Amino acid sequence: MEAAYGKGGYYLLSLLQFMYPFLAMISYNVVVGDTLSKVLVRFAPSWGSSMGMVRFGVVLVVTIFVIIPLCLYKNVSRLAKASFLSLACVVLILMAVVYRLLSGDYGVVPNTPESWRFAHSDLIPAVGIMAFAFMCHHNTFLVYQSMQNATMERWEKVTHISVGFAWLVAALFGIAGYCTFRALSQGDLLENYCWDDDLMNFARVLFSISILLTFPIECFVSREIVRTQIKRFYSQEVVEYDTDKDPSHVTGEEDDRKSMITTLVIVFTAFIISPYTECLGPVLELNGLLAAIPLAYILPGLAYIQLSPHSLFSQEKLPAAGLVLFGTIVTISGAAILMPNLIGDCRTGIIMGYCKDDELALNGTSFIASTVEPNCATDKI
Repeated sequence: MEAAYGKGGYYLLSLLQFMYPFLAMISYNVVVGDTLSKVLVRFAPSWGSSMGMVRFGVVLVVTIFVIIPLCLYKNVSRLAKASFLSLACVVLILMAVVYRLLSGDYGVVPNTPESWRFAHSDLIPAVGIMAFAFMCHHNTFLVYQSMQNATMERWEKVTHISVGFAWLVAALFGIAGYCTFRALSQGDLLENYCWDDDLMNFARVLFSISILLTFPIECFVSREIVRTQIKRFYSQEVVEYDTDKDPSHVTGEEDDRKSMITTLVIVFTAFIISPYTECLGPVLELNGLLAAIPLAYILPGLAYIQLSPHSLFSQEKLPAAGLVLFGTIVTISGAAILMPNLIGDCRTGIIMGYCKDDELALNGTSFIASTVEPNCATDKI
């Protein structure tokens, strides 16, 4: 980007590279707070009347005792076992979701006229969510340089296997989840399951573990971007990566101290911001539209168009131009649809209407009536 568009391109890329993982960290805090709070209320139903404080307490505890110790690692390769455990948790959660669909335990979920509608205007912001989920450009260097005997051949295999597996799991989650809850499906699928469903409470715990083990990777990227910008500010030169080692592996007492301070500032900033929203969907959509799509489609295409010696309308540049056009249209139209509804009455801690006879509902916790409008299921109590 700097070779193509100078310092402006460099700093634009750096900003998006930081914004993407940082917003992801905020969304992870939202997910963990929503998910674990349901499990706690299962064992202490009286807490259901103050879900906001429960969510805040959950995020605070996991930030101090889980997230910070993991994020203080200096080498991405240290998280190899944690990443495998995270994947194992995702597979177990998927098995639970599929089992609940096949068992028919949620057959009481009402059908609505919108249940099997093919698509509507939310399709465009949904592209942002998918881009958020599959965009992994921001941590490519950190992961590649942490591999043993890294070669392009091995990297190609890792990339195709990883993204292919992620696509399969995401498709199964989407199909099984939507077939179970249809138009009442929430942005966080686990929000749909009743709070006294112990199998799904176990899945909520696994999901939180998976999220917490993913959090440090995003933090590593944010920290590396900050460190790179600080180095560049003082040296006024491009910071070159050492291809023989993980660039996040710093040495020296002073570097260790700076790395720790940077990590703590990033983690606590994400923690402070996360309680201000309970809306997971808009956070993911905003991140996807404003950061993931430009990183995945627009900027790579623009860089190729600028650096390639061929003419603008040549056959070689058409694919890049198509990427830029697609990304620009989705970003602008998606933002136009999302922004008017970004600040709304979005609430969590609400029991769905088909769970209203559960013990928690009898204890006075709010619930969504089964006649709720399908596109704003979290907006009405």
